Amino acid sequence: MWMLVPIAFAGKLLSAFQKPLSSLWSSLVPWFFWLRAVLWLAGGKSPQPRARGLLPESRAGAKEGLDQPTIPTSVNYHFTRQCNYKCGFCFHTAKTSFVLPLAEAKRGLRLLQEAGMEKINFSGGEPFIHDRGEYLGKLVRFCKEELGLPSVSIVSNGSLIRERWFQNYGEYLDILAISCDSFDEQVNVLIGRGQGKKNHVENLQKLRTWCRDYRVAFKINSVINRFNVDEDMREQIKALNPVRWKVFQCLLIEGENSGEDALREAQRFVISDEEFEGFLDRHKEVSCLVPESNQKMRDSYLILDEYMRFLNCQNGRKDPSKSILDVGVEEAIKFSGFDEKMFLKRGGKYVWSKADLKLDW
Repeated sequence: MWMLVPIAFAGKLLSAFQKPLSSLWSSLVPWFFWLRAVLWLAGGKSPQPRARGLLPESRAGAKEGLDQPTIPTSVNYHFTRQCNYKCGFCFHTAKTSFVLPLAEAKRGLRLLQEAGMEKINFSGGEPFIHDRGEYLGKLVRFCKEELGLPSVSIVSNGSLIRERWFQNYGEYLDILAISCDSFDEQVNVLIGRGQGKKNHVENLQKLRTWCRDYRVAFKINSVINRFNVDEDMREQIKALNPVRWKVFQCLLIEGENSGEDALREAQRFVISDEEFEGFLDRHKEVSCLVPESNQKMRDSYLILDEYMRFLNCQNGRKDPSKSILDVGVEEAIKFSGFDEKMFLKRGGKYVWSKADLKLDW
């Protein structure tokens, strides 16, 4: 049967040439489509309509790009809002004491790992405040030992960490980031990082030693604000020699540290972009410095709250998605407001496994 197809087409072609040239093209066009349909049928397929100016292959590729889910490569899990400090600029304040049951938290972490998570960062609030750090330690061990994540990190104010924690869980932790905004203890007290007779700077030195002894990469986070913007921290940072010194510009988030419903009012801590750039310029010789302005920071983090909801900061506040425990990662992450290009631009992907850092312990 299919051998007759060329003969039939040839007959139609000859009859077309018997018509005037003006009608030749209009006669041939439908026959070309007729031939295409016949050939598709020969292959057992139905002819597909072609979008004007777009090849089917290109259209399919574009559709795949639109449907491509966001990969949660690096996730920040704020599993508690409770804290023993009262930093005036805090933008994840203690609105609730809720913490997920350990089994549910592990279930959510496994969902994230299955969706492509490579790095988990535990934060708060103060992550060591719940169950004296045991809850956190069990999550750290689970992520490294059972999920096999390349990087497990913690951000803490450091005041509640004891050496026994390092003895039990240090081998499973890649990076410990300690928040320190000033090397002047009076400035720390003004900011809200004061706790009675404890000295925040002295405690920082002790934690640096433990990180070295238990082979945990040491990192420092500093929020640059009205009270420390003129400080020179070069010598102290060089002496501590962290793998990274993350320097943030004080950020306002409505409902957290700004606005009528906020538990903090951080307006008096805010500095201008020019002042932040001045601080960075003063410290540009510090090789481990990683700056993050408000522009880089706002939408470039995947943040999970205590209910494992992604928090969208695009509108200057934290709008929660549905929990990944209820709808899964792929559905919840659609509402995260995550800017992957800014994540990469700010250096969000770096050497974050202590096995790859090759540190001189």
